[in-house]
Amino acid sequence: MERYGGAARIAHAAHVCFAPVARYAAQCWRNLVTTAALALLTLVSVSLGTEAQGISKDLPARIEMYPIPSLTLSDRQFLAGDEGGKPVTLAGELRVAQGSGRMPVVVLMHGSGGVGGNIAAWSRTFNAMGISTFVIDGFTGRGITATSTNQALLGRLNFIVDIYHALDVLAKHPRVDPERIALMGFSRGGQAALYASLQRFHKRWNTSGLQFAAYIPFYPDCSTTYRDDTELVARPIRIFHGGPDDYNPVRTCKAFVERLRAAGRDVELTEYPDSPHGFDLGLLGANMLALAPKAQTVRNCRIVEGDGGMLMNAETQQPFTYQDACVELDPHVGGNPATAEAARQAVTDFLRTLFKLS
Repeated sequence: MERYGGAARIAHAAHVCFAPVARYAAQCWRNLVTTAALALLTLVSVSLGTEAQGISKDLPARIEMYPIPSLTLSDRQFLAGDEGGKPVTLAGELRVAQGSGRMPVVVLMHGSGGVGGNIAAWSRTFNAMGISTFVIDGFTGRGITATSTNQALLGRLNFIVDIYHALDVLAKHPRVDPERIALMGFSRGGQAALYASLQRFHKRWNTSGLQFAAYIPFYPDCSTTYRDDTELVARPIRIFHGGPDDYNPVRTCKAFVERLRAAGRDVELTEYPDSPHGFDLGLLGANMLALAPKAQTVRNCRIVEGDGGMLMNAETQQPFTYQDACVELDPHVGGNPATAEAARQAVTDFLRTLFKLS
């Protein structure tokens, strides 16, 4: 079968999964996912070789797909340190930038709509700089397409577990510089990129032995106060937000940043005018403002961590749910090419200095 290549290996794995003798379906499907990932990796390696020749600098030298073992947890389980969640296998796409030796990497975490075009635009920007990218898909492996209209489909903090498990993958890669890995996230993923910096979460959930060199959240939700949330790892945080954002209002992030600065943390928030939620879609040429029908926003909620990891509605003093009166619908999303370019320039300047790039 080996001489027929990756397609034959995938077909064989799928046949075994569907065969009557397959008693262990879950393990079988995990094997199929791994087989498919390895087959695609082989195909890409043959197509591009270990180093790209004569291609545009914003394209990677090679693309590798990896299974990411993770857990699906409730927020209460995550905050209480309870590993009793459901095992899940996610996917990660590593785009190895052109160059040689160990490369810096930016890990990219998507928002409530899944992996979108803005992430592709950022990947090309970073690859052109000689920075590899690792894109995490936190939805497909869980059978989720989007959480915009039903945020209860996945815990607010679950992406942090996925992000730490991505570090497990990158820690073993011979082309990754373990001292030069930054985390960047958008909206729900921006929330994860922000709170993944908490010391408490690192100690409980990050088993990779690595730390991110920096955290770059774009338009995150900062409406929740967690226990010990000013105790951060000693790494810089750079937040980018839009002034008129009515999905995740910048005012809650300003309040959090004030608390972090009072605690002596290295954190900066850049606010752009005329920049709605998702304004970096302007990198794709989008210049618009549109309603996000039935999308849920906690813009007017105050959520606090209570005993045992329970998230509480600060107004009602009851456990928070997405049926609470403070949860509203129909925020706006859009793109602004001018401020998207300004943010792109700010991020690339920051990473050039952080990663000591020429």
